[in-house]
Amino acid sequence: MVATLLLSVQNAEISFGDTPLFDDLTFNIQEGDKICLVGKNGAGKTTLMNLITGHRELDAGTRWLLQGTTIGYLQQDVPIVPGQTVYDYVFEELKDENKNHENEYKIEQVVEPLHLNINDRMDSLSGGQARRAALARALVEHPDILLLDEPTNHLDLDVIEWLETYLKRYRGALVCISHDRVFLSNISDKVFWLDRGALRICPKGFAHFEEWSIMLLEQEERELHNRKKVVELEVDWASRGVRARRKRNVRRLDLMKAERARLRADKNALSRMLARIAFTPQEQAEASSRLISEFYNVSKSFETAAGPKKILDSFFLRIQRGDRIGIVGQNGSGKTTFLKLLMGEIKQDVGTVKRAKDIEIAYFDQKRKDLNPELSLQKNLIPTGSDYIDVMGKTRHVCGYLRDFLFDPRDVAKPAGALSGGQKNRLMLAKILAKPGNLLILDEPTNDLDMDTLDMLEDILAAYTGTLIMVSHDRDFLDQTVSKILAFEGDGKVEVTIGGYKDYLDARKAKQETEIAILEKAKPKATPVREKKQRGTLSFKLRFELEQAPSRVTALEHEIKTMESRLADPDFYTKSPEDFAKLSMALARTHEALDAAVTRWLELEELAKDAQD
Repeated sequence: MVATLLLSVQNAEISFGDTPLFDDLTFNIQEGDKICLVGKNGAGKTTLMNLITGHRELDAGTRWLLQGTTIGYLQQDVPIVPGQTVYDYVFEELKDENKNHENEYKIEQVVEPLHLNINDRMDSLSGGQARRAALARALVEHPDILLLDEPTNHLDLDVIEWLETYLKRYRGALVCISHDRVFLSNISDKVFWLDRGALRICPKGFAHFEEWSIMLLEQEERELHNRKKVVELEVDWASRGVRARRKRNVRRLDLMKAERARLRADKNALSRMLARIAFTPQEQAEASSRLISEFYNVSKSFETAAGPKKILDSFFLRIQRGDRIGIVGQNGSGKTTFLKLLMGEIKQDVGTVKRAKDIEIAYFDQKRKDLNPELSLQKNLIPTGSDYIDVMGKTRHVCGYLRDFLFDPRDVAKPAGALSGGQKNRLMLAKILAKPGNLLILDEPTNDLDMDTLDMLEDILAAYTGTLIMVSHDRDFLDQTVSKILAFEGDGKVEVTIGGYKDYLDARKAKQETEIAILEKAKPKATPVREKKQRGTLSFKLRFELEQAPSRVTALEHEIKTMESRLADPDFYTKSPEDFAKLSMALARTHEALDAAVTRWLELEELAKDAQD
């Protein structure tokens, strides 16, 4: 079946003043497309998004939109109206004909999975909560074309995983800008690559993008060479950049794999990290030379309106020099509390927290409190205004150092307040990494960064020889940079896994499977019913099951239609939210039962075919 064409742009031209951004830009968006939009900063990603919404006029060319097509857009900046509730904020995005309280259920459906309260005020939300509210607003009307600009910024990993599942099942078209490689690989089936003013389209998802782009650039080089022309510098640079990225990624992963293998081989590594025994004086002196910090039987709780909230419970941990620890967990699970305890900003309720006397902490705060928006880039880096900065013991000119962080040296006098979110993060990283100390703590450093900056940061962290502790929701970034995962799972529970985020997921899955196996083993065993199959024939039981399969599938399909019809009634939610929730869960279970019934039907038909053969 040919997908419906929703939007088409043909031979478009867009310029800023006398500078052309796009020339002969042509692309289509069809129903069901899952497109990721990639390109360097300044390549025109946001302009292309505004072109799709119609907020940016073409200088030449045509833009066609199928009549009745709706467009939802999650932008990076979330406008906050003082006093406005989450409900009112999301309600504004409803179609005019749906702007009544009978459609409150639509708001609940998108707000609940994002762990938001519709009555909370927007101006009281954290950055991550405001981002989730903006996501709910973009999703509430299930638009035909959904545009997402860095949707994973400030989101917890569990919400990111929920969003991935949601987008995979999304029936409309999707265009997404993101720096999260794993997220893009999981949701996309097509790539729009903005490269030197041209739009190149990869017919496969982001997982195949690097291989495809290298092939494309190598082909471009061969064509230029065959025409006996000198390869253009920008082509050479772009090609080198893509190849170098792949080589760096492979090298970093190899280094991390070797480090993790070494840790796994050391049978005592994990027990030392989570030690609960007392040292003898000689052992204590030996360990102290390597010890950065030790948490011994630490407990910490906070009082909330719902009662005491447990953050850490009898927590034991040793952080050794050279450790590379990634921290994951939901908002409120204890990640920030742990960092504040480690830095000595707050006190534990029970237990002791020891820190090495020679500890030198460099802290990257995701809220960027250490940046003065009124001061220039230079004065934020060097308060004295000097032209030279001390970078890990070496003197560097400020312009050269800023160039390392992908800044134009001509912007050195620009006020920090004029920078974009990604540029502010780069400036903060430049400030912190000039003097990273022997304990580098990074709290969500990847937010708003493009992929080139991420590569640069991964290279810097790979070369860092001190102790690294990092909170991040970027799974690929964690796999590239850390050798241990500290997972805060709520209610004071903390799990430690040697490896990256993928290793943590594998360990968690194995643990869940073990728990399920134990529960299954504890259940009373039912007497197995044997399905006898004579040669050349189906057993009576299987023949009967095959005969009943069509009616079983039809009955389930009818049941699903009935449920969906009830859920579509806006009065249903208003009258009984509890029954609405129960029926929603029952609908999901019935869908699963239908899938299982169809699969079984196919299996039985195969058995019948084999019996005939």
